Amino acid sequence: MSELKNDRFLRALLREPVDRTPVWMMRQAGRYLPEYRATRAKAGDFMSLCMNPELACEVTIQPLDRYPLDAAILFSDILTIPDAMGLGLRFAQGEGPQFDNPVRTEADVNKLFVPDPEGELKYVMDAVRTIRKELDGRVPLIGFSGSPWTLATYMVEGSGTKEYAHVKGMMFDRPDLMHKVLDTLAQSVTSYLNAQIAAGAQAVQIFDTWGGVLTPRDYKEFSLRYMKQIVDGLNRESEGRKVPVILFTKGGGQWLEDMADTGCDALGLDWTTDIGEARKRVGDKVALQGNMDPSMLYASPERIAEEVETILSSFGNGNGHVFNLGHGIHQHVDPEHAGAFIKAVTELSPKYHK
Repeated sequence: MSELKNDRFLRALLREPVDRTPVWMMRQAGRYLPEYRATRAKAGDFMSLCMNPELACEVTIQPLDRYPLDAAILFSDILTIPDAMGLGLRFAQGEGPQFDNPVRTEADVNKLFVPDPEGELKYVMDAVRTIRKELDGRVPLIGFSGSPWTLATYMVEGSGTKEYAHVKGMMFDRPDLMHKVLDTLAQSVTSYLNAQIAAGAQAVQIFDTWGGVLTPRDYKEFSLRYMKQIVDGLNRESEGRKVPVILFTKGGGQWLEDMADTGCDALGLDWTTDIGEARKRVGDKVALQGNMDPSMLYASPERIAEEVETILSSFGNGNGHVFNLGHGIHQHVDPEHAGAFIKAVTELSPKYHK
């Protein structure tokens, strides 16, 4: 594999010195970019785009050609694992993901299995290999997965939800079944992320999108416990370098200390937590990633730069900060405003690393 020309992102995750704060954006390859929309139209639909390694590579690299980002993130979807389990994933126009065969009964749970990352999910590994080759050491490549709890939410509900009736119903009424689902998913995610690392991912992030809907007790038992199981099972070194692991629980600001205790390298923060407060709470245990409100990108470039400065000064001097949004970039954001955000981070952050 080619030598990494810019390893600022990996160094920041390991709390090593950097010349400025590295920056990337969740969903940086996505619908806000006209070039992405053109490639997606060429692919036909979203899953066809995910399953075509050349096109997945093309959209992964598009934001890097436009902005001076410090990392690329694999273009894929968190629902690849449940899809590989045979749940019949489809994306209805304007309605988000839906499963034809949701997991509702004991019989459904017993049918679940750990997919082979080089079998049912080979298209993801082929995309990782293709992207690494194409990046040629420009920046590191981030691999990712959904957390077991988040994947289970979609699998049991059968689609997105605001009420969590089925998944929380199973969790409260049949915790034995819920744990079985989550354990199978934790094994699946571990094997999936290790395969991404073997194929060339240089850091991995676990997206726990729905962890924040749980009580503190249930978060620890049904979400964090299984993320820790994954962290414990990951290969943390590849190609002679450490492979950092980032945990991101949306709405998880109250549990940062518990998350830091999992053994991960960094925590992603959403915008509802002050990054300076978070740093005080976790100390030097982990790096922090985040955490500008994605809606700030609807403001003027001047206002965006002010917000970047506010977050940088809140984190303060020193190492261990990766700048990001507090969640994915919105599809209606002007690409020029995303550019203003990245420019502000690159120009305003060096003074915090003197």
